[in-house]
Amino acid sequence: MARKKREEQKAGAPEWLATYGDMMTLLLVFFVLLFSMSSIDTQKYKAVVQSLSGSLGMLDSGTTVTMEPLVNNFPSDSPTASPTQYKEFGDMQEELEKLLDENDLKGKIKLELNERGLIIRFLDNVLFDSGKADLTPEAKTIIDKVSVILQQSSNRIIIEGHTDNVPISTYRFPSNWELSTTRAVNVVKYMIENNHIDPIRLSAAGYADQHPINDNSTPEGRNSNRRVDMVILRSDLEQPNSNQ
Repeated sequence: MARKKREEQKAGAPEWLATYGDMMTLLLVFFVLLFSMSSIDTQKYKAVVQSLSGSLGMLDSGTTVTMEPLVNNFPSDSPTASPTQYKEFGDMQEELEKLLDENDLKGKIKLELNERGLIIRFLDNVLFDSGKADLTPEAKTIIDKVSVILQQSSNRIIIEGHTDNVPISTYRFPSNWELSTTRAVNVVKYMIENNHIDPIRLSAAGYADQHPINDNSTPEGRNSNRRVDMVILRSDLEQPNSNQ
């Protein structure tokens, strides 16, 4: 009786081994990702989250300046935020606090330290009448006093105008964008022309209702969202002069 020929085996590894190898590779990648995520620097992660929150206008509403050292409000890995700068902002904070006390402005102007620097926050009715962008006489007096303190530093200052979400439509201000921007520009112009702040230190920005700090569904929330912020920037966040 003739013997049956053996079935010829295919060359190379068995087909199931390729699937097994793919699965092992995927598992390896998965565990590498888990390891890398568990090794994130928590300080850097918090700094990134704070920076994003600030830029998107999601800072805690009603926050005023704290008595904690300024160094705790700056990212710990900032290469250029020196102890000298911490002291400068701390001294400025103290002088502004004294100014607010002496002029009964505690409820109208708030101070806030965050990752950007020092913010002087003017509520809407402190500087302007409702729906207008012309500085009131009281506003000019307040800016004069604040500018005396700001002249003691060389940090850049951004004046930011903000509104609530109630639409405005007038010949001069077709929308809240024009209103918020014009208010910021008028503050800048006054500081240059009347307080002799170096123009190179100043810039203006209008954000309309895009960066609320409170809920626009209540009168109180809308009132706090209508504001002008003077942001004294940390020196390591300042943009280099393009003309240099």
